Amino acid sequence: MHSIKLVAIAGLVGLSVSQAFAEDTMGTMTMMKGGQVTAIMPDGHMGTMMPDAKTSAEMMKTAKPIKHCMMMMTDAKGKTYMIDTSTKKAQAECEKMAM
Repeated sequence: MHSIKLVAIAGLVGLSVSQAFAEDTMGTMTMMKGGQVTAIMPDGHMGTMMPDAKTSAEMMKTAKPIKHCMMMMTDAKGKTYMIDTSTKKAQAECEKMAM
């Protein structure tokens, strides 16, 4: 159950930024398909899945909606970080980048 919660949270975090930092897709961000789950690992690698209805329902029990634009970045060593976008200035920069 704990791993499902982790996958759901990572999927929600990855929802808005999973394609934004992929080197081969710069400038061509795409949206996730309905029901798709994206997991982002600390080293930056990602995975996606389309869970069945039962698994999806279990994940949704612990899922929370994203309230504002979120950003992530990877450092030179490959570690992934989530950027704090809680201020109005940071949200504006995030939304500008996502356009």
